[in-house]
Amino acid sequence: MFDAELEDLERRGRRRNLPLAAGGGADFASNDYLGLARNAEIAEAGARAAREHGSGSGASRLLGGGSSEHEALEREAAEWLESESALLFPTGYQANLGLLGALLSREDALFTDELVHASLVDGARLSRAHLHVFAHGDLEALEQSLARAGRARRRIVAVESVFSMDGDLAPLAELDALCAKYDAWLVVDEAHAAGLLGPEGRGAASGELERLLARVVTGGKSLGVAGALVLGSRSLVELLVNRARSFLFTTAPPPATAAALRVAIRLVRDADDDRARVLADARRIAEALSLPTPAAGIVPFVVGDDVRAMELGRELATHGLQVGAVRPPTVPEGGARLRIVCHAHNTEAEVEELVRRLEPHRSRETVAARALSPCLFVTGTDTGVGKTVVAALLVRAALRRGPVRYWKPVQTGAESDTAEVLRLAELEESRALRPAFEFPLPASPHEAARDAGREIPDGALTTSLAGLRRTLADEHLVVELAGGLCVPLREDGTTQLDWLAREAAPLLLVARSGLGTLNHTLLSLEALRARHLEPRALFLVGPPHASNRATLEAHGHVVRILEVPTFDTLDPAALDRWLEANPLDELFP
Repeated sequence: MFDAELEDLERRGRRRNLPLAAGGGADFASNDYLGLARNAEIAEAGARAAREHGSGSGASRLLGGGSSEHEALEREAAEWLESESALLFPTGYQANLGLLGALLSREDALFTDELVHASLVDGARLSRAHLHVFAHGDLEALEQSLARAGRARRRIVAVESVFSMDGDLAPLAELDALCAKYDAWLVVDEAHAAGLLGPEGRGAASGELERLLARVVTGGKSLGVAGALVLGSRSLVELLVNRARSFLFTTAPPPATAAALRVAIRLVRDADDDRARVLADARRIAEALSLPTPAAGIVPFVVGDDVRAMELGRELATHGLQVGAVRPPTVPEGGARLRIVCHAHNTEAEVEELVRRLEPHRSRETVAARALSPCLFVTGTDTGVGKTVVAALLVRAALRRGPVRYWKPVQTGAESDTAEVLRLAELEESRALRPAFEFPLPASPHEAARDAGREIPDGALTTSLAGLRRTLADEHLVVELAGGLCVPLREDGTTQLDWLAREAAPLLLVARSGLGTLNHTLLSLEALRARHLEPRALFLVGPPHASNRATLEAHGHVVRILEVPTFDTLDPAALDRWLEANPLDELFP
């Protein structure tokens, strides 16, 4: 039943398997930063608690599944992390889902960095809050979104302190200042910072942050055990006990986990030498390979190509070096990488060997990975809303910045949108790329393909786009989709929105300005945000409609709305006049 899907994953270099725990070589893969996962004292504490309390909790905390170990852990964790209170969850994933679900509803607004962990992404989706995704570390974009969400009941900004795949540090002080300015609150996932950063390993958010609402500290990384703690005020924890579904409706972690975490916290607080060793080795590796200075223990070695990342990981394994190869969707398309993780138990010889083995690949791999063409998608609420005119405006604007290409991946019907963009943007014919698929029937891609006796293979557009972006290097690429946002590409129901979610690339949404646009536009925005996608702008095409624009400004929460009127004469001169009044530079990645 699933063989074809698995074969496609294999072909694209994305089929996963379940290896045994890192072993047989130097560990540069696990998140056991301080080497506590095999600490005898921690293991004995867990074993002793299991003998005393039993191997499992037997029920959720509200049904009597708690123990003195759970309560003691929460008190000691709160004291360590200088918080009023703490609550233990079975995993970090459940902690983030429960936290966001308890805090947010449809009346609220959530703002997340585009690179946050999957648990925050899924927590955002399940919360049903109005979701605003800002480009990684882009404080200006975040401020614009916060300024437009003044009507929300509650505004929350959620980030990782140290990002799990890039290893860089969120600008927490600046985020805190924005939260204070716009009456928002900050939620910080400290999974890769707690234990490594701050006094006694308290993490990156251990300083004076005025608007810090909650922190999530996982127990399976620096602490070497399992579970996760949400820390905040007593009222926050009480709210979680009453509303966090991933806490309410699951069996409590075993008492042994809580007991082991108590000992781990004590050891971590006194692990300054081990922390220093991890951070020094990470910086040493980065410097030797001419990579950005890491914030903690993660050093990303970006390769770009999925298959090549896997091959390089296997090559290192043959030399006794265990390094994780990470591919999309864990990282953005074109961002496949080796994720080097440093540990207190890595020896100097192991670090030197890793650098020696990677150095020959440095210039070829990292330069190739950085030379991906920046692309911008143009999608719409429906067919005939003016996407091609907007695409031409973007191409025309991009020409003022440098080389640009236009691509319509799927063209249906006899009228060529590519030809129209060539005309309106006065673009050289060679700079318009041929569609990957062309079908004569003017219909949805899946229907037009069926009429032609063909099919758009699953993953074909992703493969085509990746190849184009590598070929075009630093040229901008404007990609115009066919029809509406949720139009099916394939008979199996795969939509253009599914493809956009897979690419996670910058996009713009185009809608009609007049009657009927409110429902289509608000539903399209909701569909995008459910997949953690945020348009850089909303274009309203047609005669200006003040009421519709005002409603979309109030309820659409889009960073920027641009109106494109019906031009008396649709030609390059008309586009130039519009661009003089509406510069588009900030929309390009």
